[in-house]
Amino acid sequence: MPDKSKNKLSNTDIVIYKSPEGEIKIDVKLKEETLWLTHQQIASLFQRDRTVITRHLNNIFKSGEIEKKSNVQKMHIPNSDKPVKYYNLDVILSIGYRVNSKRGTQFRIWANKVLKDYLVKGYVLNERRLKEQTEKIKELEKSIEVFKRVADSNTLQQDEFSGILKIVSDYTYALDILDRYDHQKLKLDRVEKKELYRITHNDSIDIINNLKKKFGSSSLFGREKDHSFKSTIGTIYQTFNKKELYPSLEEKAAMLLYLAIKNHSFIDGNKRIAASLFLMYLERNNYLYNPAGEKRIADNALVALCLMVAESNPKEKDIIVKVIVNLINKNN
Repeated sequence: MPDKSKNKLSNTDIVIYKSPEGEIKIDVKLKEETLWLTHQQIASLFQRDRTVITRHLNNIFKSGEIEKKSNVQKMHIPNSDKPVKYYNLDVILSIGYRVNSKRGTQFRIWANKVLKDYLVKGYVLNERRLKEQTEKIKELEKSIEVFKRVADSNTLQQDEFSGILKIVSDYTYALDILDRYDHQKLKLDRVEKKELYRITHNDSIDIINNLKKKFGSSSLFGREKDHSFKSTIGTIYQTFNKKELYPSLEEKAAMLLYLAIKNHSFIDGNKRIAASLFLMYLERNNYLYNPAGEKRIADNALVALCLMVAESNPKEKDIIVKVIVNLINKNN
């Protein structure tokens, strides 16, 4: 029976074959939806001298029973500078019929079961990956729908429209990064969990008062209508079972921007206040600029992002927050 110690299969996995009597134990390579053994392993499997196996191999290929080119591969093995010839299951079983039908039958039954498990797991893995990719495409389509709705419902300045296009482009790039990461073609650093600065209601009010002076000292600008802004600050630090609902810095920043706009806590200036607090939070956490010294989100893109949040349906909150998180995190 096969050893159960290694049951996670991939294109180049090794599984262990044991004969029912326990006499034989061989590491079997899985690749390209079949099993592979070396010349020496085949000899050990059927308990025959290598010269006997060589004679059978020559006869099998010479007679045309099995094509050599597609059923023999050279593969590298650990601690060896030279590649080693491997023979696939068709070749192995053909030899088994010649030297020991009982042992060949035992191996064939085991091999068919292992291959079935291998193919089923591979199918499930591919199906799951396809589903994930489909969901990412749907996310992008949803985000573009929101962008289009913003463009259709607002008379946009050129910079604002350019900002929307930049968000679409950047988010598409972010999805591409995730796709390449899924296929192990890219090392993507984790989100930032260390928060240097914790935003408070009092700090926010100081920022709002400075903004009020900048925008003409209107008595309506930044005036809180209710306690919803305090709720916004509390929400980004909300916990469940002693675990933060938004554990990363990017998620907190995204939720701050989203809620400060959607809660409409102030009589006037909600989007400007939200954008300023968002930038302040990132700056005080040393996260406003990427390693190249550029803002993680350009000014015109931030304006467009605020418009997008304002125009979005509350049901679209998750996709909007994901967009913001991805845009902040893409250069990490």
